[in-house]
Amino acid sequence: MYFGIDLGTTNSLISVFENGRPRVLGGSQPLFPSVVSVMDGTLVLGAPARERLVSHPEHTAAAFKRAMGTKKAFRLGWKQYDAQELSALILRALRQRALEETGVAPQDVVVSVPAYFNQIQRNATRAAAIAAGLNPIRLVNEPTAAAIAYGLQDIAAEGHTLVVDLGGGTFDVSIVEVFEKVIEVKASSGDAFLGGEDFTRALFNRLAQEFDLAPKTDAERALLWNAAEVLKLGLTRAQEASCPLPWRDGARALSITREAFTDASASLIQRLRLPIERAIHDAGLSRDEIDRVVLVGGATRMPLVRTLVARLTGKLPESGLDPDQVVALGAATQAALIARDAGCDDVVMTDVSAFSLGFEVARRVGDRIEQGYFEPVIERNTTIPVSREFVFQTTQKGQREILFELFQGEAPLVRDNIALGKLLVAVPRNRADYEIVIARLSYDSSGLIEIDTKVASTGATRSIVITDLTGGLSERELDARRKTLAALKVHPREGAENVALSARLERCFAMALGEDRVTIQDMLALFRQALERQHLSEIAALREQIGQTLDQFEAGYVR
Repeated sequence: MYFGIDLGTTNSLISVFENGRPRVLGGSQPLFPSVVSVMDGTLVLGAPARERLVSHPEHTAAAFKRAMGTKKAFRLGWKQYDAQELSALILRALRQRALEETGVAPQDVVVSVPAYFNQIQRNATRAAAIAAGLNPIRLVNEPTAAAIAYGLQDIAAEGHTLVVDLGGGTFDVSIVEVFEKVIEVKASSGDAFLGGEDFTRALFNRLAQEFDLAPKTDAERALLWNAAEVLKLGLTRAQEASCPLPWRDGARALSITREAFTDASASLIQRLRLPIERAIHDAGLSRDEIDRVVLVGGATRMPLVRTLVARLTGKLPESGLDPDQVVALGAATQAALIARDAGCDDVVMTDVSAFSLGFEVARRVGDRIEQGYFEPVIERNTTIPVSREFVFQTTQKGQREILFELFQGEAPLVRDNIALGKLLVAVPRNRADYEIVIARLSYDSSGLIEIDTKVASTGATRSIVITDLTGGLSERELDARRKTLAALKVHPREGAENVALSARLERCFAMALGEDRVTIQDMLALFRQALERQHLSEIAALREQIGQTLDQFEAGYVR
């Protein structure tokens, strides 16, 4: 059996892959509320804890997934917990559910995370799983998991699928291509702090203002929040929703229309738009090249979300699988893919780096050199595993060392990105010229990162392996992954196919005359530029295109 877990902001699930297909555990109540409460000194989890959100909000914690990787504390009675500890409690309960239903205690599991979780948040998720007695063999991005579930369901249907995943606390978008039993993630984007909870908050604020309600206690706030949730759910089925609210001076009748809710959520709708547009752009596609749109996550049931997605893509969204369960189903399928279960025979899955990885560099601004700038080496949405090379030089003549400090993020200044590790490289004291250091950055889906450097003038090398983000892989697993990365540590210009095409271009240039020579020279320059950019999919596409052109050229000259 292979197990997958969807650790959600609002609800969590565990699923198992058996007999060639995944299924969610939990019978008629598969959703396990991600809520923890303390009652008479005893921890209460799941549905009973959710009921106490209204009656005992000061002793109950929910939506703590949004605080993963932070120092935020949640007080439950006399004790404080962080998000990692609370998540471990939910994961342990899911593990127990699986044991009771299947008779097998899960060990190796795949756990889903928002695509836009950074490495600190992913590391906290791994640590929570380990604390719950689990071995997280892989963290899979939530929209990727959903795409796996849909892709495996219809593996013969080739094309591009846009997966829109709006859960309780996070928003993710992925574009996935299915072809010849390969499920390839082309791009991911999202917002780690946008979800259904934010739409409830917008409705909460609208109700408080429109009905002159100003909660003074945690209990009153919980009552109004619960009313906002009820109304939000009602608006998924009707143009207008109403509910009673017990208040200080007696029951109040609350009502709201879809139009008013949409108006109250205007800023959130704009935040939904940007990641969708960014993912389509990063995938290098137009909206007309999107073949299908899939909705994932309970919050996608809101009509305003479905309307926005349809308007942006020009296609009606699908929800053939239960949007609350599809991520868990995909996580279990990913576990089977890793184990190469017969039910997933010949299916290949690839993923991308959700964030850019790069180093701190200095830049000359006027007559000054300023530190603190971010130089990406592996751009976001690069297929992983990957290895990229970059050339750096000293900023001063006579400089004795270069500090390679690695960061993750998209901000132009490293202070706004996340530091992952550093390597100090000594260089000869050269007072006549600047020293050159070639740095290679390698990264794989487990979080393993390698930095290799070579001083150009001396050939001296230094390397560092960063394993803090791998979630405790064994030495054997780390060694296997390092061997996989080692095979990638060749610059594309040195690859056999690329060397062969360059030689063919030079041979055809020597054969050609006049305008044909100009055309071939332009192709050679274009190909060399692509090689320096080191984007393998771009190089492969250009190699095929140039090859076809050269086929026609050579056929003409043979005649």
